Amino acid sequence: MKQPLEILQQRYGFDEFRGQQAAIISHVIDGGSAFVLMPTGSGKSLCYQIPAMCREGVAIVVSPLIALMQDQIDALAQLEISAGAINSSMHPSEAYQVREQALNGSLDLLYVAPERLVMPEFLEFLSQCKIALFAIDEAHCVSQWGHDFRPDYAALSLLAERFPDVPRIALTATADEPTRNDIVERLVLPREHMFIDGFDRPNIHYSIVNRNSPRQQLHKFITQNHAEDSGIIYCISRKKVEETAAWLQDQGLNALPYHAGLASQIRRKNQTRFLREDKIIMVATIAFGMGIDKPDVRFVVHMNIPKNIEAYYQETGRAGRDGQPADAYMIYGMDDAAMQRGWINNSDAPQNQKRIEHQKLNALLGLCEAASCRRQILLSYFGDSSEPCGNCDTCQTKPEVFDGTITTQKAISCVHRTGQRFGVGYLTDILLGKDDERIKSFGHHQQTTFGIGTEHDKRAWQNIFRQLVARNLLEVDIAGHGGLSVTEKGRAFLREKQTIELRETPKQTKTTRSTRSTKRVSTALKTDHDKSLYDLLKAARGEIAKAKKLPAYVIFHDKTLIELASQKPQTPEAMLTINGIGETKLERYGQTFLEILLNDAEQN
Repeated sequence: MKQPLEILQQRYGFDEFRGQQAAIISHVIDGGSAFVLMPTGSGKSLCYQIPAMCREGVAIVVSPLIALMQDQIDALAQLEISAGAINSSMHPSEAYQVREQALNGSLDLLYVAPERLVMPEFLEFLSQCKIALFAIDEAHCVSQWGHDFRPDYAALSLLAERFPDVPRIALTATADEPTRNDIVERLVLPREHMFIDGFDRPNIHYSIVNRNSPRQQLHKFITQNHAEDSGIIYCISRKKVEETAAWLQDQGLNALPYHAGLASQIRRKNQTRFLREDKIIMVATIAFGMGIDKPDVRFVVHMNIPKNIEAYYQETGRAGRDGQPADAYMIYGMDDAAMQRGWINNSDAPQNQKRIEHQKLNALLGLCEAASCRRQILLSYFGDSSEPCGNCDTCQTKPEVFDGTITTQKAISCVHRTGQRFGVGYLTDILLGKDDERIKSFGHHQQTTFGIGTEHDKRAWQNIFRQLVARNLLEVDIAGHGGLSVTEKGRAFLREKQTIELRETPKQTKTTRSTRSTKRVSTALKTDHDKSLYDLLKAARGEIAKAKKLPAYVIFHDKTLIELASQKPQTPEAMLTINGIGETKLERYGQTFLEILLNDAEQN
């Protein structure tokens, strides 16, 4: 049997396993099934790829996105690992050829979508193969509590019945405890073999800002921090995707749209450009991103809140997979909470499921309104912990809080006394005692709440109303004209004379260029000479990638080029000490990069 560490060093070019990789790989090679939770970018795929090469037969990898299967297969081919896929986008003759390879034992890995795997005809085909293992990627899709539930993932429970002697490994980057338990139960996995390797992504900087001219906020964030970088921007609808991408293009940024309503060839073209080119910004719905292996995504922006913390962590985890500094930036407004609550209430889910979804949404809104370290809140949600991180907006500029009890009483009373049908702007004018004909026409200038809120200005009241909606004391009528009404929780607040702390309104200060905007290579390459050498190596990688029609990172990651430029190995043997260079890639590409390094040494 091939040795896992030998494969890691020769094929992948890494000296040793990280975290629990070695234990997981050994367990699966020995025929054990497992649940694996590891942060995005920490090497989950090795946990089934290496056992696939060590065990007899073909590994069946259940992957949710057909569009990305070929990219993963191409990347494995660069390591001389034999992989194939069977999916609906293939010509029947291609699919037949892949089936034959699986049957005759010449494939290490076979990628399929869950919808295909559960077809009776495909299960019959699998019964004729020697199967090394089943790997269920993005396993949170299995769970009814998970943030991307798909019925065909739930049907994968049949694998334990049909193939009881074949090890099954379920992998995900984000799952809270109920979701983890649900996955293990549905896939009939052993509870004693749950490998949980932590959630922290210390290289990601988290920031959440209140919505105020969102396009200008987005543009300023990109131009001040990531003008030369690739990133992903998530929008709540297809229309917003197209409008945002078009607007960014008008501002001179290289932005592309991606959503399920676009023609498949356009989606594929835009995705390919994003994977293979530099400085591409993908504006997308959440249909984009799952399974994306691009390591140098430097930022992920949410133009609206996602539906829960699992979704947020999964989506932000697509930034900085290479371990270099990256940003997660969210623009958040009061209408987001109303929209998400409306979707939950109007769904066909059973009441118990709706209750859980509301709890999850409340946890996310708590993160948005937090005055403490955001990373601590995120990790705590998943049962993990950390010290205050110093790498989020609330750590770097700690928000001030105040006793908001009386302020909240005034706001709720104003909503109640005006009939629970007016929006924030109108309610604010009443609290400030504004001389307004509309207010007089309704007689609201005679209400006891008229003019009782002058201790706060208009901007502060907008901030206060947003927090009260986030705390579910008030709710927004999204079907009407955005009127506010008092929730049962809000009535209980008044009735029980509860107390509350609110965040002070952030001071409006002139934004200066972030220190995080410094190009990531500059922190690793100490001299101008090293940076110039890095640029030469990067250009050579780009030429190879273009000729082979592959993403540049499939040749070598940026991290590998940084090590080459700083350590300057002068022999093939020395190049093998660089992370990411194994014997296969050294043989394929080593000479090109070694010549650049030798030429540089000769000239300097």
